[in-house]
Amino acid sequence: MPRRTPYRAIVLGVSAGGVSALKLLLGTLPADLPWPLLIVQHISADSDGSLATVLGQGCALRVKEAEERERIEAGTVYLAPANYHLMVERDGTLALSTDPAVSYARPSIDVLFESAARAFGPALIGVILTGANADGSQGLRAIKQKGGLAVVQDPADAASPSMPLAALAAVKADYVVPLAGLGALLQSLAGAHARKGKHSGR
Repeated sequence: MPRRTPYRAIVLGVSAGGVSALKLLLGTLPADLPWPLLIVQHISADSDGSLATVLGQGCALRVKEAEERERIEAGTVYLAPANYHLMVERDGTLALSTDPAVSYARPSIDVLFESAARAFGPALIGVILTGANADGSQGLRAIKQKGGLAVVQDPADAASPSMPLAALAAVKADYVVPLAGLGALLQSLAGAHARKGKHSGR
């Protein structure tokens, strides 16, 4: 059945092994990616904020730390700051919180995913990559319950398979892909929606 709702955002969660995975993925994405990409990477509370600089090298997209009340824009990567939960409001702005850790993590993937599911409903793509715990599995379930798309890195391909395995135990993923194929998948989804918008006159 043809999908009727164009996607509006991608949310992505990653933990152990995440920096190298993110560098590989972001290097494959074009500058004209039609969605914002919001990322929770588990980092230590005293991180110096250099992750955006590291990930921005060799990446065509703008990469930055998320800021309170910032309005999200297509073609931009937003990283959760150290020791803050990242959330999306229904008006498309970001919120930061120092609420207690969830799944032993702050920032928590579940917190981002659940808030984005409320904000975007079926117009959301959720992605779980490598990680050593179960954070993100409940959030991915919330995305699926709202009609969004669930994408999980193939556990056999992950540096740490626990998080992909937990996600697959929680939901029936729409796509299970190796990291090297994720960028192409996202670009194909973007192309499908561009063609759909053109044909519908939008």
